[in-house]
Amino acid sequence: MTCIFGEKNYLWEVLALLKDIDVQILCFIIEIFRREKVQDSLEYLANEVNQKHFKQYILQEVNLSKVEQEQKSCTLIDNIKSITNIMQLLKDHDFNKNDFSDAQNLIIREDIIKNIKYEQKIIEVLKFLVHLTAIDEKFIQCGSNSLSILVEMKVVLKKQSFDNIRIKNTSLIGANFARCNLNGSEFNNVNISGINLNGAQLINCKWNKLTIHELHQLVNHSSSVNSIRFSPDGTLLASGGGSPYTGCDCSIRLWEVKAGRLLLNLQGHFDYIQSVCFSPDGSTLASGSDDKSIRFWDVKIGQQKAILCGHTSCVKSVCFSPDGTKLASGSDDKSICLWDVQTGQQRAKLCGHTSCVNSVCFSPDGNTLASGSRDMTIHFWDVKTKKKKLKLDGHTSYVISVCFSPDGFTLASGSDDKSIRLWEVKSGLQKFKLDGHSREVLSVCFSLDGITLASGGRDNYICLWDLNTGKQISKLNGHSCNVYSVCFSPDNNILASGSGDKSIRLWDVKASQNKLQQDGHSDSVQTVCFSPDGTILASGSHDKSIRLWDANTGNQKSIFCGHSGIVYSVCFSINGFTLASCSSDQSIRLWEVNTGKQKLKIKGHSSWVHSLCFSPDDTKLVSGSSDNSIRLWDVNTGKQIFKLDGHSDYVCSVCFSPDGTSIASGSDDSTICLWDVKTGELIYSLEGHCNSVTSICFSPNGAILASCSLNRSVMLWDVKTRQLKSKLDGHSKSVYSVCFSSDSTTIASGSKDKSIRIWDVKTGQLKQKLEGHYDSVLTLCFSPDGTTLASGSEDKSIRLWDMRTEKQIQPSNKSQKEFIIKFLKDLSYSEVCTNITILLISKYPVFQACGALIFQAEFINHLGIDLKQLLKQKGSYIMQNQWKEIIN
Repeated sequence: MTCIFGEKNYLWEVLALLKDIDVQILCFIIEIFRREKVQDSLEYLANEVNQKHFKQYILQEVNLSKVEQEQKSCTLIDNIKSITNIMQLLKDHDFNKNDFSDAQNLIIREDIIKNIKYEQKIIEVLKFLVHLTAIDEKFIQCGSNSLSILVEMKVVLKKQSFDNIRIKNTSLIGANFARCNLNGSEFNNVNISGINLNGAQLINCKWNKLTIHELHQLVNHSSSVNSIRFSPDGTLLASGGGSPYTGCDCSIRLWEVKAGRLLLNLQGHFDYIQSVCFSPDGSTLASGSDDKSIRFWDVKIGQQKAILCGHTSCVKSVCFSPDGTKLASGSDDKSICLWDVQTGQQRAKLCGHTSCVNSVCFSPDGNTLASGSRDMTIHFWDVKTKKKKLKLDGHTSYVISVCFSPDGFTLASGSDDKSIRLWEVKSGLQKFKLDGHSREVLSVCFSLDGITLASGGRDNYICLWDLNTGKQISKLNGHSCNVYSVCFSPDNNILASGSGDKSIRLWDVKASQNKLQQDGHSDSVQTVCFSPDGTILASGSHDKSIRLWDANTGNQKSIFCGHSGIVYSVCFSINGFTLASCSSDQSIRLWEVNTGKQKLKIKGHSSWVHSLCFSPDDTKLVSGSSDNSIRLWDVNTGKQIFKLDGHSDYVCSVCFSPDGTSIASGSDDSTICLWDVKTGELIYSLEGHCNSVTSICFSPNGAILASCSLNRSVMLWDVKTRQLKSKLDGHSKSVYSVCFSSDSTTIASGSKDKSIRIWDVKTGQLKQKLEGHYDSVLTLCFSPDGTTLASGSEDKSIRLWDMRTEKQIQPSNKSQKEFIIKFLKDLSYSEVCTNITILLISKYPVFQACGALIFQAEFINHLGIDLKQLLKQKGSYIMQNQWKEIIN
């Protein structure tokens, strides 16, 4: 093969030169390098004596006959020479000099992936180059680029050993290192946003200058966080909260941002805090509350300095003038007040809005005050004359938040109409309308350089917008409730968000502006189902799509589009060739799995179809609907066999018995019915739930029927005796899904409380509680072999959970090995780490580190922030005293 290697676009051709080698040799080479403590790999490989040594070692390790040894001996030296030659070429190539994950190398990178994605031997060569970084520093960039490509190709990396690898100047967004050995690894200038470190070993790691979009959380509020503001120097963050739904937390908190440490808890208000704002010199904090008062606080000592009374209803917003002499406040009493900061006296009252004033903001020059109101308008006020200058109309519902750009030329507004609008301040004309939130926009904030706008919404998302183009840069996922407030730090490095989930999250602005989106649903995942061979996972969503995923890698295989409504249920035929789906569009569709072609569209229900199930012989399909009926269909013709009437409300779930003789149905009428498949007659009904029965499932052995309900309970019924065997209590909110393991010994339940619970069927005891989803768990499905549980959630993600008790990968370092063996005896660790998310399928990456073992390790991001607090919040074990115990 002719190869002009100096040109980057020929890289894949060079890698292809190794596609005929025996990849087993690569493992032996790394093994010998480690044993011999080799540092210059090329020099070692080029030595003929070493080549013979390699040959002898490999032939000894591989159990071959004499004839086979002679045959293999002929090719071994040739293989080693080929590897040496290619390594020499790679050493001098741009692939070993530049970051191939950056934008300027995107086309080359895509070309490499396109040409090697089906070449398993080349993939093994890339893995070899990753391991080589632990041996030879001359190949660090080459190995780093190789790892980045493996991650983008979603090559399986979980449960593997990568000890002592050295990775630099690359992106590993979304990498899956679940249960990996990363002991002794060194990462430098690496983007680790959304990586999975669940159950990983991270002993003696040195990870520095990291980029990660998600920083630590500030957690101490006992209710919603309604307002947050950075101090002018960016070292402090103030937060205020409280809600009738999440409890009355009437305090204000001051945080040290980098350390994530709570400094002060300011007590004084006796109702919810709606707004906080620092004075320009940072010495005073103002707060507005539902108790109708405004208070000034001394930031240094945390003491209350003054109380300003004048509003006759809740104070929704407070804002200091740029010179610090005035404070503006907006209230539910429809007025805006201007206060003298030094005296605390009211200087003016601005009236003009016809409803609550939700937000006030001074222009950077202090001459104009903007106000946004429930009356759907924005007013501009002349601060000197106290007169209204301009009225902006355009929003079709309440204006909730307003903010001036740093140059004062633009005003941003967020509204109940789900939109953000950018206005030209001078003329009052609308410049842009930004659509991206699916619910109300609760907060808007400009970055201090005026390039980016952040918005928080009732859809739980934070959006970042490019103000030059009006386009959305990225969407940040993490909060499990409304995002009430967003705020940039003065240096533009950090974005803070406050939420109804009682937390404050910190985000790395630079990292958040990278392309983070991956394949995934754009709305809640309503249903998941494994193929009979366990290799494919199907999912259906509120976004109207059906997607097929590789159950091992998480790669999206295909998308089935056709439904015009929510896809509530998907089910594979027993032979795995057909997928059935049903929707709020009142239709049932049958799809050819291999091609994605629609085979059949079945109409008959007069309302939403919530659930369906194939019969064990694949000849029939049963469906349940909001029209209160159950229908049985002929799979080949699509014709209706029976219409089963008996429920008095929506049918939420249907299921065939394993022998195919009966159908079970669960309904909003709180009952479960069992039907005879041959006659269509009702056999019997089960009563016990006091609310909607959301899901039912037969055990694979047919002996038990499980059901769950909005009343928070899971019930197990004896099919033969028709009696309740056990009631499983534990969930704190509605239970939406139940599913049996393949051996009938375990049942899983998913709930609105965001958790999955694993129960022992025989004893009814809780075995495990799985946490990770940010919102309600809507659907569950065990893999056919019972080793994996899939879950779909309102948070738009799918998680695959490892249900086996895994053995930890043993470190090569003896002292580390002893340490881990001793530490794993700690029961608390095994409880957390037994069942972890081994695969996350999400449009928006989520950093995970549940059960990761951390000792004597550095994790510092490019802002100098220690990420250990984030790792701890994600469920990692940061060990300090255990090592001394082992030594002693």
